[in-house]
Order: sequence, then structure tokens, then C-alpha cells
Amino acid sequence: MNADPLELKKFSDIAHQWWDPTSEFRPLHEINPLRLEWINSRAPLAGKTVVDVGCGGGILAESMAKKGANVTGIDLSEKALKVADLHSLESGAQIRYELIAAEELAAREPGQFDVVTCMEMLEHVPDPSAIVKACAQLVKPGGHVFFSTINRNPKAYLHAIIGAEYLLRMLPKGTHDYAKFITPAELAQFTRFAGLEIAGLKGMGFNPLTKIYSLNSDTSVNYLVACTKPA
Repeated sequence: MNADPLELKKFSDIAHQWWDPTSEFRPLHEINPLRLEWINSRAPLAGKTVVDVGCGGGILAESMAKKGANVTGIDLSEKALKVADLHSLESGAQIRYELIAAEELAAREPGQFDVVTCMEMLEHVPDPSAIVKACAQLVKPGGHVFFSTINRNPKAYLHAIIGAEYLLRMLPKGTHDYAKFITPAELAQFTRFAGLEIAGLKGMGFNPLTKIYSLNSDTSVNYLVACTKPA
């Protein structure tokens, strides 16, 4: 299974806090509107079949469902999925959640989705290229695949680990492993080998003074990639 048991335990242990915007998941709540609108601007979600790979507690999955998408959320953390399912019952969002690996779903339902999202997950798995390949298999020809992850360089280490985890304490210590960070060139190679074409690249920045996130052209730390699958 393409998952790190320690990573799964790390997120399972704090899964009950997923929907608390003041908890360790605060950054996810704050960046979600940015990534949602970026996805929706490139692949209007209304009426689309979407799978969110590594959906966790369902923050992005629910927001896409509210845009009118038919959403499936998958993850390998049972606790996170229970939190996601419970919150969807409370909010009224219609989402199918399933405890299944991306590779397994790709083998079972290849080419069944208009849009595939995989956000803030690639840097937490042993073999990110296999996840990219599975996402490519899940999407229909002509469909869209979206990734977000963290670059690997001294600046990313300073911002994503030293800054976010130790100085600003935005994330729990140990959330990220620098060795698992992925450069845009590496991710581009993964997508190319999987048969996807890169259609857009954006950086995401955080201003520690205003405490506001924004999308920009600086991909040196956090970045998002939009891909298409040739028809």
C-alpha cells in the first residue's frame, strides 16, 4: 500500500479537529477558497464528476459539492473519513466517501471522472509518482487533474518547516518531512510519464504580517499544478 503508517497515524490522531478553523487545520481552511476558485476557474465544477484523492476530513470535497459537483472523496485514514462523513450529514453536502487507495480506485473505476484533485497529499506518501499515475487513470480523456504540494529547496525548508511548524506554530511539529518535498520539475516528470499535460502552474504565498494567503507566480514554496488528459 502506497501509504506511510506514521503519516496516517499523525493525521488520524488529530482528525477530530479537522473542521475546527482555529485548530492545526486552520491553514487548510484559509487556503481552501483560493484553491477552490482556481480549480473552478479552469474546470467549472457544476455538474462535473469529481474525485478528491486524499480528501482527509472533506474540506475541499464539501466546497466542490457546494459548487454543484458530484463528489467522491477517498482517503486511507478511517478516522478522517468518519469526520468527513459526519460533517457532510450536518451540512447536507451529498458526497460519497470511501476508504480506498487511489491506485485501487483507478483499477476499479478508470476514466470515470471529469476532474481529479490531489491537494497537499503527494508530500506525505512513499511513492508520489504512483499517485500521479492513478490520478491520470481516474480522469476521463479531456478531463482535468489538479495537484498541490511543496517545493524542495532551502527557502521551502525555512518557510514550510521552520516558519510554519516552529516559529509561527501554524502546523504541528513534524507535519512535513523535507526529504519528501517535490520540485516542480519532478512533478512535471511524474505527470508526463502518466500521460498528462501541464496546463497551468501557480504559487501560493503567505504574508506573516497580514496573515493572508494569496496565489502568485512564486512557486518556490507552495505551488499548484493544473493538468489535462489529452482527449
